[in-house]
Amino acid sequence: MSSRNVELCSKETTMMAPTESPIIHLASRGISPVILLIGLYVFFHGHYSPGGGFQGGVLLAAAILLLRLSLGTSLSQPIMPSWITLRLSALGALIFAGIGLVAVLFGGNFLDYHFLPMPWLDPAYLRYYGILMIEVGVTITVMTTLVSIYDDLLGC
Repeated sequence: MSSRNVELCSKETTMMAPTESPIIHLASRGISPVILLIGLYVFFHGHYSPGGGFQGGVLLAAAILLLRLSLGTSLSQPIMPSWITLRLSALGALIFAGIGLVAVLFGGNFLDYHFLPMPWLDPAYLRYYGILMIEVGVTITVMTTLVSIYDDLLGC
């Protein structure tokens, strides 16, 4: 982050300025944990039912962005600092690509969970854990990328 961006984040420009309404503060602080729980629910049931990494990541990002919009950048930064979003996004992409490439290295196709090197697991469990790890990577990437785009638009 450049020094100009740090300066912009610390000044709270008009787009980043928090609202003064205590009703909005209270509502956003009450709604954000509910959105986070729904996002986690959608993420964890992604390989059983409709939903998954992308939808769960969007919901998790919406909860953080709601706090950024209502409380302002300075109060919402401790929840998810701007400096960590791109790093987590890269980590999520590495998890996704890593699972796929491990299967390729062990003789399968990309994301062919049957070839993951865990011989102690049945093929059904290999698929279960493989899909779960893919969902983890996608969720982290989507959530942090959306927050990073918002922060970057505001110069944070």
